[in-house]
Amino acid sequence: MADSTTGNPAVVGLAGFGLTTLILQFHNLGWCGVGPIVALGLVFGGLTQLVAGYQEFKAGNNFGYSAFCSYGAFWIALSVILLMNHAGIYASSTTDIGWFLVVWTLYTAILWVGALRIHLAMASTFTLLLAGFILLDLAHFGMPGMTTLAAIVLIFCALNAWYMMAHAILFQVYGKDILPVGQPVVGGNSKAKQQVIAGAAESA
Repeated sequence: MADSTTGNPAVVGLAGFGLTTLILQFHNLGWCGVGPIVALGLVFGGLTQLVAGYQEFKAGNNFGYSAFCSYGAFWIALSVILLMNHAGIYASSTTDIGWFLVVWTLYTAILWVGALRIHLAMASTFTLLLAGFILLDLAHFGMPGMTTLAAIVLIFCALNAWYMMAHAILFQVYGKDILPVGQPVVGGNSKAKQQVIAGAAESA
């Protein structure tokens, strides 16, 4: 078993995505204010995911490249919206944020189709993410009660992302699959599975 020469950017990207998603849902459930969302959205969910995405680009992984860079940009953009609302600069209404979420829902639907071809953990993560976005869309267009349900769904989504993160880390540390991620939901694509989550770590 050869030594790995590079790290796996997915372990950092998934960490940032999961943690920032969790803190936003804690806010949506009324447990914390906006401050932690802005801080994490700019640094961990935003900048760190962007860096992870650029590293996925070097690995030739289009799925990880697109997902980490795009959702990193999502968190930065959301943080900017929250900051501008606080400062009264180009303030966004509930409907404005709703349309912001709608376009991200459409983007997520595209990645969801790809996720079905990777493995079960990825498919379930993106299924929950897509469902969460749809519920948030409804919440911003006249059905505010959907916010609580969206928060619960997205908490499970975030925990799924951390499961994949733990899978990749423990695979390298223990040299075997401690936390299996399952088979693809649609067809088989072991190469995509290895690229997206395992990466350099699983080649150790």
